[in-house]
Amino acid sequence: MTSIERTAYPRFKRLITAHELHLFFSPSRDELEWAANATDCDEHLLALLLMLKSYRRMGCFPALEDVPERVVDFVRRAVELPEGTLPVYRAQRTAKHHRGLVRKQAGVTYDQAKARGIIEQSIRKEAVAKNRPADLINIALEKVVEAALELPRFSTFDKMASKIRAEVNASICAGIHDRMSAAQRAGLMRLLEDRDSDGTTLFNRLKKPAKGPTWSHFKNLSRRLEWLDELGDTDVWMEGVAAGKVTDFAGEADAADASELRAFVPVKRIALVAALTHKARMRVRDDLATMFCKRVATKIKKAKAELEEIRLAEREIVEALIGNYRTVLKHIDERGPAQEALTRAAVMTAEVRQALDGLDEEASVDEVATRLEGRVSRRSSPW
Repeated sequence: MTSIERTAYPRFKRLITAHELHLFFSPSRDELEWAANATDCDEHLLALLLMLKSYRRMGCFPALEDVPERVVDFVRRAVELPEGTLPVYRAQRTAKHHRGLVRKQAGVTYDQAKARGIIEQSIRKEAVAKNRPADLINIALEKVVEAALELPRFSTFDKMASKIRAEVNASICAGIHDRMSAAQRAGLMRLLEDRDSDGTTLFNRLKKPAKGPTWSHFKNLSRRLEWLDELGDTDVWMEGVAAGKVTDFAGEADAADASELRAFVPVKRIALVAALTHKARMRVRDDLATMFCKRVATKIKKAKAELEEIRLAEREIVEALIGNYRTVLKHIDERGPAQEALTRAAVMTAEVRQALDGLDEEASVDEVATRLEGRVSRRSSPW
């Protein structure tokens, strides 16, 4: 049974503040007059007022014994009834009559058949995509409230959610089963029987997480993907099945071991293992992509570090060469052969520039030679 605390079904809080008591459970003068005219004793008056205020607050009739004592005391004091007055009915017929009076006073319709129809329709529609009973109950609650109908008891919602969900899940499992070939179904069943190298069933291999992004782990993961692909095209198996349902089925299979799954009926057993296989394929692909990205990132980081080392080494070499060159320049002999050659080259350059000063650019080689007094070869132009 689904816990009512996990749903939005209206109920009394464990702790009710004074503000909530005054806001939701204070009878007005008109309500007190209405209840007094409809009852013949203090017990019935208190019970009718509690039923009215509770219904207005929650949209349903709680059992009088479930009304918190603090609420009973507050209403009793508000209408100045004697201490010790309890909300009790001597006959169920009176309680039924009072419920009718409250419905009329609240302006709601009592139609349990219509409410059950709305519950069934909404749960059956949502159960195709949702699997948690609490979610299905909450959706059905919302639909019944929108229709301005009195809420059935929580047990009605819970039983219908459980029954309809089982029917929808059985239909989904049958669809998965029928979209698989006989060989594929047999292959999945062997996962629950055949043993892996570590002694466990191959079924446990579907649950194994990825390891660190090493090259050996990457190759092992690639082989696992090939093994999973050989089991069959799970995308075809899960065609038309909501992603939430696949996740829930796979989670149910993952939480069980091989022996527990063998106890399921064949159709459900195959569907659950198929869902887990589908999720395993998706996870392995994601793990491969993640591992590849991590490997590439590691290589890039290492390459950047090596490049920085090379750059630093080359900078040291360049700085050393510059230092050596500076030292060589400082120690050149001003009267040595190198310095004499530089001086002679400078003198010759100045003489040539002076001799050729004013010479037209179109001048012939002979004219250039004449100006240089024969100090140039006629086979090449000085330009």
